[in-house]
Amino acid sequence: MSAGVTAAQIRKLPAMVDLVTAGRALGIGRTKSYALARAGTFPCQVLRVGDSYLVPTSGLLILLGLQSDGPAGRPDTGR
Repeated sequence: MSAGVTAAQIRKLPAMVDLVTAGRALGIGRTKSYALARAGTFPCQVLRVGDSYLVPTSGLLILLGLQSDGPAGRPDTGR
């Protein structure tokens, strides 16, 4: 079993990640991630691009309650 993903690692992810990476960030395994995506019940937005599933990292940050950096590197307060 692989180690969990830290908040710092999630914040450094590119704008879009593959389904397995998103699942790992949420503590969901590969098989379950694909099953949830196919059923339309993955916990955040999933985009189907050809044969691939992509997840916007912004959705992961929101779901996990992590704030991304706003302008000038200041924490985004959501205001």
